[in-house]
Amino acid sequence: MKLGGREIYLRFQTESDAVSVLDLNQRNREFFQRYLCDRNDEFYTVEHQLDRIKSDLALMHQDQKYSFGIFHAKTEELIGNVALTEIVRGPLQTCWIGYYLDHSQNGHGYATESVRLVVDYSFEVLKLHRVEAGVMPHNLGSIRVLEKAGFHKEGLSKKNVLINGKWEDHLHFALVNPND
Repeated sequence: MKLGGREIYLRFQTESDAVSVLDLNQRNREFFQRYLCDRNDEFYTVEHQLDRIKSDLALMHQDQKYSFGIFHAKTEELIGNVALTEIVRGPLQTCWIGYYLDHSQNGHGYATESVRLVVDYSFEVLKLHRVEAGVMPHNLGSIRVLEKAGFHKEGLSKKNVLINGKWEDHLHFALVNPND
């Protein structure tokens, strides 16, 4: 399955993507580290990336997580990831969205386009009611992505996520399915 955009497309990652996922993370190790939980050296192995992809595929089949690789349409290069996680069914019908993009690809609108495509998928295919996101207040680029994709700021979660040994505040954003 492929979700097509103007200059990018999204698809579920497969085991054959493990080397590309590793390369993306190695190239951006320092850049990503500012925004993500600690990653040990094992994370930066093909074996670990292969296990992660297999785990993501299993979680997809359990309707718990949908992880999409972001690919540049012209070069077919893997340039990022966008994922729907922590899916809750029942009366909530909600999930969280997270994303990252190769530092060299920032500023082209690819993250915003990816978020919009996955939000549409979450509402139209998965029939979710709400998509939520958390972002550190100093991550202005990510805040702009969410705002351009239609998300609304709902508040501030104090000392919400442990990043690089420090509990970081996160702005809470959400988008509700307009069909509900």
